[in-house]
Amino acid sequence: MKKQVLISGASFAGLTLAYWLNKFDYEVTVVELGKDLRTGGSPIDVRGAALDIAREMGIYDQIKANEFVHTDEIVDAEGKTLVHFAINTLPEYLGDIEIHRGDLVEIIYNVIPKNEVNIMFSNSITALVQQDDHVKVSFEKGDDKIYDLVFGADGTHSMVRKLVFGPEDDFKKFLGVYFAFAAADHIQTGRPKSTGIVYRELGKQAVIFQFKAAANAILVFRAPQLNWDYRDRDRPKQILKDYFGGNEHWKLPEILDAMLAADDLYFDEACQIKMPSWTKGRVGLIGDAAYAPSFFTGMGTSLAMQGASMLAKELHHNQDHQTAFVKYNNGFKPFVESVQARVNDSLKIQLPETEEELQASFAAWKNDQ
Repeated sequence: MKKQVLISGASFAGLTLAYWLNKFDYEVTVVELGKDLRTGGSPIDVRGAALDIAREMGIYDQIKANEFVHTDEIVDAEGKTLVHFAINTLPEYLGDIEIHRGDLVEIIYNVIPKNEVNIMFSNSITALVQQDDHVKVSFEKGDDKIYDLVFGADGTHSMVRKLVFGPEDDFKKFLGVYFAFAAADHIQTGRPKSTGIVYRELGKQAVIFQFKAAANAILVFRAPQLNWDYRDRDRPKQILKDYFGGNEHWKLPEILDAMLAADDLYFDEACQIKMPSWTKGRVGLIGDAAYAPSFFTGMGTSLAMQGASMLAKELHHNQDHQTAFVKYNNGFKPFVESVQARVNDSLKIQLPETEEELQASFAAWKNDQ
């Protein structure tokens, strides 16, 4: 009889794990809070071993065909170009693939056989009770069910982690940064499509990513720990007004207006998740739920795919989940920690705190051209 597994979260980590566990003859169910796949967001990177995993899954050619090739500019307060470069051609990025977030989610989703994997949208886990031989799961909608294993792939604010491992604050390392993004299709930049425009001042960064027929605006800023709840839809808009209101530089007034008017504004704190173990009993965590590196590293997606693949393969190659979980923790943690350690250098470049650091951040790109 096939082992029954439940995966919470239908993004890169959850879908990758669902693909592999189904391939390894598990009975897989995925539960996703959203009513559909979350396809919004800005371009993301697929790097290193994650590209090898894509080849194993038979989706590399699709990812490559949807590569987001673009030019980038850093501008001053008046919109004058300070630096012009093509990030895809820089030596440190050669071999990596940048792709729109929605394209990659759909590519992975479409390779999963829907007649074999049950995906439940608009639902979520509300309780988990572990026994020696199973996990009893309660859902927001529907009856309780029994599974052999449960996996949390439900992001930085993971409910599975909260229910099984403890409060988020026990594992979160706040980076002193907040960010927001929203659609900005109407903002005219005077640049061709497929151009990323960056404006940077001390402790703040604004970006407009233009891609396909759409554009996203992003605001990033340094701040102390603020009083807010990630489920609150109104407080983030007031925070953005506090930090960017009255700033007339570049496109900041238009970006702020777009965010204040957005029904789907995404706002969050930049943080990392650091845990002594990603498994407990019959429950495991993957992706941002286990080891969010923060978007400053550019490695969140790649870690999600790599971790999910490693966990699935360890479960396939070992007779019991306990052994597989130990190998997953011990085998992947050194790489995760090396990725998370990169964040400070990236923060210094993207959100400089002194005039010297600001000028150095411009020079870093000029030297790469």
